[in-house]
Amino acid sequence: MDVVELHDRCVEEFLRLVRGVAADRWDGPTPCTDWTVRELVNHLVYEERWAVPLMAGGTIESVGDRFDGDLLGDDPVAAAEHAARAAQAAAVEPVLAGRTVHLSFGDHPAEEYARQLAADHLIHAWDLAVATGQDSGLPADLVDNVAGWFADDREQGYRDGGWIADRPSSDHGDDPRARLLVRFGRDPRWSPALAAVEAFNAAFAAADVDAIMALMTEDCVFESTGPAPDGRRHEGAAAVREVWEELFAGTERPRFEWEDVEAYGERGVVRWRFGWDGGHVRGVDVLTLRGGKIAEKLSYVKG
Repeated sequence: MDVVELHDRCVEEFLRLVRGVAADRWDGPTPCTDWTVRELVNHLVYEERWAVPLMAGGTIESVGDRFDGDLLGDDPVAAAEHAARAAQAAAVEPVLAGRTVHLSFGDHPAEEYARQLAADHLIHAWDLAVATGQDSGLPADLVDNVAGWFADDREQGYRDGGWIADRPSSDHGDDPRARLLVRFGRDPRWSPALAAVEAFNAAFAAADVDAIMALMTEDCVFESTGPAPDGRRHEGAAAVREVWEELFAGTERPRFEWEDVEAYGERGVVRWRFGWDGGHVRGVDVLTLRGGKIAEKLSYVKG
């Protein structure tokens, strides 16, 4: 596969997923923790808008800030289509002619720049798919091509430049797609539910009641671990808030740590350890999510 075809197909893969974003998903979270779905798509449109003048020999200084800000307007899909088509057309002649482009980190062959753009579209295609509940499978030949290009020195260069996160500790087995995602700093297990549960855990670890409640629904339910044998049921945000306030105020140096987290669809399971000066307990939470928030927290503790 030549580089022009690689670039075209990776752009098409991303565009396919942009077209599939439901109206209520544009403000949702993505694996890129600083970006919503809309901001992720805007980032790729920004890259594509930049690609046109840079492939034509322009410089960073000549482009300036003309593409800063929101580029999606009232019709994100149309904006993405328009930018993608322009970027695809702009790449052909410079790549085939072996031209040089002037990037923020130096002068490079247009072919190398097109490969960078292709990789970004492919990885962000996965980001967009899992963020919006679409099929997150990526074409195997595109995965293999990008993986072969993204050798160890490139991966380290990306990481040193702050463009990708550290490799997560996920077990990716023998799946080439998962291995590539890990190299690009992604957790292949990511889902909106997992992101919500991890944010909830972080709020508990910080003993931040406001943050905890911001991540729970107004009609939330919490079932405590005691008294035996069934615990106690607390219904509604006000009642649940009172439990957390009493827990943290009445515990000497509370420490919450999660040992394992799984989340799929609208369900989550957390294995945790809650400690204080002089002791600890270990237990499990079974969570139900609704609209990206915790609607039910059923807690169980080892006897």
